[in-house]
Parts: sequence; C-alpha cells; structure tokens
Amino acid sequence: MTVKSTAAHRGPAVSDEDSAALRFLRGLRHVPHQGLLAVLVLIVLFASVRTDTFLTSANLLNVLQQVSVTAVIAGGLTLLMTAGGMDFSLGSTVSVVTAVAAQLIDDGHGTGTAVIVCLLLSAVIGLVNGLVVTYTKVAPFVVTLATATLLDGVALLVLNGMSISIGEHLMELGSGSLLGLPNLMIVALLVLAVTGVAMRYTTFGRDAFAIGGNEDVARLSGINVNRHKLVLYSLGGALAGLAGIMLLARLGASSPGTGGLSLQLTAVAAVVIGGTSLEGGRGSVIGTALGVVLLGVVANVLNLLQIPSYWQLISVGAVLLVAAVANQLQRRRH
Repeated sequence: MTVKSTAAHRGPAVSDEDSAALRFLRGLRHVPHQGLLAVLVLIVLFASVRTDTFLTSANLLNVLQQVSVTAVIAGGLTLLMTAGGMDFSLGSTVSVVTAVAAQLIDDGHGTGTAVIVCLLLSAVIGLVNGLVVTYTKVAPFVVTLATATLLDGVALLVLNGMSISIGEHLMELGSGSLLGLPNLMIVALLVLAVTGVAMRYTTFGRDAFAIGGNEDVARLSGINVNRHKLVLYSLGGALAGLAGIMLLARLGASSPGTGGLSLQLTAVAAVVIGGTSLEGGRGSVIGTALGVVLLGVVANVLNLLQIPSYWQLISVGAVLLVAAVANQLQRRRH
C-alpha cells in the first residue's frame, strides 16, 4: 500500500496545531464540573468588562475571605448530605457560637477558652440533632428547622439585642495572612482538603456514600449506620462552630442577625450546585468548592453593580431552585 492511498483512507490531513487543539478540546470533556467552570469563567469575564474593580487584588482577597466561612460549613454539609442527612440549623449554630464567644471574651475569659467552649458547644448541637433524627426517625429538615428556630432565640437571648465587640487578638487572626493568602482562606482550604480526602480515600467516606445510596443495604453489609450518622451530624456542627469563630474574627463583633438563614441557604446552595445529591449517595468536595466560589463571585458582582440586597437573596434562591431541579433530573437519568 502506497503512502497516498493510506492518507486517503484516513481522511483529510491534520496539522500538528490542529491535532493539539483537538486534543485540548477532547481533554475538556474529562474535566470534572466543566459546566460550573464555564459559568464561573463567563461571570468573571462579564464582571471584568462591566466593572473596574473586580479584578483588583483587594477585591479578590475580600471575596476569598467572605467565601471561606461558607466553605467550612459547606464542607461538613457535603459529607452529611452524601450520607442522606440534612442540617438546616448550621447557620443558626453560627449565630449562637458568635454570640457565646463574644460574650465569653467580653466577660474576661481568654480567646482560647472561648474558641474551645464554642467548638464543643457546636459539636454537641450537631450531636443532639443527630440523636433526634436517628432514633425518632423524624425527617431531618423538620428536626433541624426546629433547632434553628431555637438557636436563633438563644443567640438573641445571649446578645440581649445588642452588639458585642471582641478583642484585637482574634481580629488579627481574621484579618491576617500567610504567604499572601488570607488566614481564613487557608483554614477553609485545609477543611475542604481533609474532607475531600476523607470522602475519596477512607472507609469513613465510602461508608457515607453507601449509607446515602441505600441505608438498609449499608446496614446489612455491616456498617453501623446510626453511629456513622451521629459522627457526621457532630462533625457538621463542629465545622459550623469553626465557621462561627472565623466569622467573628472577620467582623470583630457579634450582632443580632449574624449567621442565620441567609448563610445556611448559601451553604446548601453551594453544595447542591456542586453536584451533591439531596437524596444522598453522590457528593463532591471539589464541586462544593466551585459552588461556594461561584455564589461568592455572583454576590460580589451584584454588590459592585450596586444591585439591592434583596435581589441578591432572590438570586441565591433562584440558583438553589434551578440546582435542585437539575439535581433531580440528573438522578432520574441515572
């Protein structure tokens, strides 16, 4: 067979540059969460054209600090939702933690004592949610919505309707940086990295997928489902407590309305947008991280364009609704 006949058999000749472009395009198909990445890139391009301040280092660092708090909550929520659980009280846990920590510091207790007490308190709140959900079989959203209302009341009781400022020590931690990265962002990255490794490479993470996929089958295969759920709810509560400490360090004070439903909805939206199933059995920390960044960038762009705050809430709600519908449609296809 001649060289000419071989080329004709293979079709039109392809240059080196063309084949490199084709390999690049084919490679994109294997990039996880390419849809989220594409939307994020489009929003960044839009913001870069419409505003002069979006791509400044000060604005980008501000975005990263703001999304760090949500990322820590969403990391624990991803694990919990993968196992089929849900906790709508995490935002209210943040409210209580910021109020209690600020009150402890204001009363003269050390910052370290306040942090330890609040982390234990938030873990206990998560454990109580887990105990009620696991042993009463009441739907998680009912239990945790009731807990959220209770916690919001406790936070108002502790603050007595006033704002409480904290000392400079914790604020320095919140506003500081290491190697050019904000401290809060480093904490969030560590939490997401540990959560991602736990989900992908440990028995603990695989058991969470198994429980979320089919709880009865997971129990028959030897997994202690109840104990696993208690650990996940406690871990989610503890991470919400850590997020509360981070938020207090960033704001420098606790006020009525700190944390609460808005923060909770943003965390749930980020997890769902990132591809974690509301019914359990499927989840991704990388997707959650992208969802957190996407929502943070959207909020930032709306602020820069001076869009009223109620439109920001409307946009988060709309995005959550679309993500939930897309989640359900994807589940049906599988």
